[in-house]
Amino acid sequence: MYNENCFQLGSNRSCIRELFEYGCRRAAEVGRENVYDYSLGNPSVPAPDGVNEAIRAILSDTDSVAVHGYTSAVGDLATRQAIADDLNARYDAGVKPENLFITCGAAPGLTAVFRALATENAELLAVAPFFPEYRPFAEGAGLKFKVVPADVPAFQIKLDALEAMMTPNTAAIILNSPNNPSGVVYTRETLEKLADLLSRKSAQYGHPIYLVADEPYRELTYGGVEVPFLPTIYPNSIVCYSYSKSLSLPGERIGYVYVPQNAADSKALYAAIAGSSRISGHVCAPSLLQKVIARCANLRPDLEAYDRNRRMLYNALTSYGYEMAKPDGAFYLFIKAPGGDSEAFSEKAKLKDLLVVPGTDFGCKEYFRICYCVKPEMIEKSLPVFKALIEE
Repeated sequence: MYNENCFQLGSNRSCIRELFEYGCRRAAEVGRENVYDYSLGNPSVPAPDGVNEAIRAILSDTDSVAVHGYTSAVGDLATRQAIADDLNARYDAGVKPENLFITCGAAPGLTAVFRALATENAELLAVAPFFPEYRPFAEGAGLKFKVVPADVPAFQIKLDALEAMMTPNTAAIILNSPNNPSGVVYTRETLEKLADLLSRKSAQYGHPIYLVADEPYRELTYGGVEVPFLPTIYPNSIVCYSYSKSLSLPGERIGYVYVPQNAADSKALYAAIAGSSRISGHVCAPSLLQKVIARCANLRPDLEAYDRNRRMLYNALTSYGYEMAKPDGAFYLFIKAPGGDSEAFSEKAKLKDLLVVPGTDFGCKEYFRICYCVKPEMIEKSLPVFKALIEE
């Protein structure tokens, strides 16, 4: 006997992973250099030197038992203090160590938050386009998952559509900015209007509506674009963060949940998140990585390579006639598929060993995603294929 829902999730990988695995098979057949794989957002910029230096120093200077031993379930105090200091220096946010819960990346943080908010009949609203894993995270936690239609072509937020979909069962809205898959950054004006709406609806329904901020790309922006820190705009925000992208550590799994002390029911909510993590088997985040973050929380990524790729692709593809919102952050382009069917376009592109992710699971079937955290040589070789596809 086994759980049917879990079987279905395990038997059917995400569209992103399926395409990535297909690319690996094709690379073995025709050579990696002949497969133009834009499927997976795996950072191609090395971790900052300070990260590797910190690892070496910790391993050589710190007692081995302390390096590899348990920490507090909520995270080592020095790590939480370093993160709080960094956030306060940047945003004057009043963060305290006791507001932070250290996690194995953003995904466990999100699932813990969703489970903590999953009261009877509770609903989670996601603004399209959204990261596809939000759906199984939310539904697995017991939340009803509802999708707010995309604001095309700008990919901000259709606030009127959002308001129309809200009910007394609305527990939270999830936002991802800079956005995966569009690369768009929600503007301060958009977020302030959203905060006003949520404050009004919270008063109307008689309970707080939380804003869950999924922020692994917060530091990946171009041209000085501002990424507002949501708790400074809307106090009932819960931040889920990962160092996977900012420090190029996706395989190391380290991040945090931040519950502002002035959020509604802050202490109880924090305890519910801790209890939710406990149910899922959380003991503590990796001790070594916590010690690394204690030393490296203030490091920032070198974005020159990503920015070069972004400009190369955006300028070339728009000149060919492709339509997309200009990405100000992350490392994605979300492109309108010629003909309006991204699944058909993706299949057609696969015939030329060009791998692009259909937008259906992101909530926008007419768009496809490409990740530009790749080698520039691959981009240059793939451009004639993009050009041929739109001409066809």
